Amino acid sequence: MKGARIMSTTTEYQVTGMSCGHCEGAIRAEVSQIPGVTDIEVSAASGRLAVSAEQPVDDSAVLAAVDEAGYQAARS
Repeated sequence: MKGARIMSTTTEYQVTGMSCGHCEGAIRAEVSQIPGVTDIEVSAASGRLAVSAEQPVDDSAVLAAVDEAGYQAARS
């Protein structure tokens, strides 16, 4: 379909324990492995993580990925 746009959904999380760019990179690396994720915005300054995907991503997958990176998150 010409001109069709793929809709995406973005879910925000509050992450504790981040303090630098390395923290952001570790979280980005883990979350990027979740199938369907199309964009990740993470900020150590605000403690914010925004995950965009073509379909809603299972919160437990995001929380597990953040945990694997060594941090804790909760949905905002």
